[in-house]
Amino acid sequence: MAEPAGRITLWAVEVFAAIADEGSISGAARRLAASPSAVSQQLANLEAALAAQLVDRAARPFRLTPAGTTFLRRALNILGEAALARAELATRDLSHLSRLSLGMIEDFDADVTPRFLSEMAGELGSCRFLLETGASHALSAQLGARSLDMIVAADMGGAESWMEMHPLMEEPFVAVMPAGRIPDAAAIAGLRFIQYTQRHHMGRAIAAHLARHDLPLDHRFEMDSYHAIMALVAEGAGWTIATPLGVLRAQRFRDRVTMAPLPVPPLSRAIALTARRGQLGEVPRSTAMRLRRIIGALVIAPAVARDPWLAPHLRLSDPGTGDHLSVRADAAGAAIG
Repeated sequence: MAEPAGRITLWAVEVFAAIADEGSISGAARRLAASPSAVSQQLANLEAALAAQLVDRAARPFRLTPAGTTFLRRALNILGEAALARAELATRDLSHLSRLSLGMIEDFDADVTPRFLSEMAGELGSCRFLLETGASHALSAQLGARSLDMIVAADMGGAESWMEMHPLMEEPFVAVMPAGRIPDAAAIAGLRFIQYTQRHHMGRAIAAHLARHDLPLDHRFEMDSYHAIMALVAEGAGWTIATPLGVLRAQRFRDRVTMAPLPVPPLSRAIALTARRGQLGEVPRSTAMRLRRIIGALVIAPAVARDPWLAPHLRLSDPGTGDHLSVRADAAGAAIG
């Protein structure tokens, strides 16, 4: 969508400066971790807003037009002032924020996300929140496109240099069976496998892990709904591989299913808060600290209290080292142990 006539955005100015430096749309896209089409559109928006052609697209590499050369000096000044503003704001706390766009994996919908937003809303009375929930790969794409300021999602590997990552927790993948059944070879042979969709990163990771360990499973169902999968397992229609967060999300079926270790070598995933490096000062770090506390109290401690065997595997991340801290339940609630 084109920007309204006369509107110059900071993002468009940053795109133009990258094109001028790289000499191509593709080079600027790689630098900015954006798609070439998005970069091209921003350049077109800027040229329309200025009513001037800034780049000679016929040249290889691209050359600036005389108007582009003139505007580049102003563009670099604009970006310099923006960098100074970010540096000044980085020394302040969360109270300066007027708008925060956050992406959260759906696994936290039932408990962590409501508590987190409630706390943030109480602390930041003038901040407007935009919350997007979805799968980790979709949230990562939106962060890369600058549609979101921060995301809480599964670490899919391949971190880019522009990313600032704060680990939050690690959880194991578990076998989920109808209540009372143990995932031994006989039980697995007698039940259909219900596959979490391979359209998502998690489903592909599960399928690849099973293939690595020579456990081909005949699945009649492949689904992207935790509630639908847990409903089928609870009814005795099959078994599945999920994470404790996935099981807890379908809380209504919790008493009708059993979690147990995988019948193959273990597999786990890490969940982290990710932002664009240097854009929000101390906000990502302080937000991650808040989320670790909430996750420990609302997710990990109750899960470990119910299934103690999870204790070494379901754990909070150490913010200093990226290692992990076990969480146990005691009379006072969650405690670091």
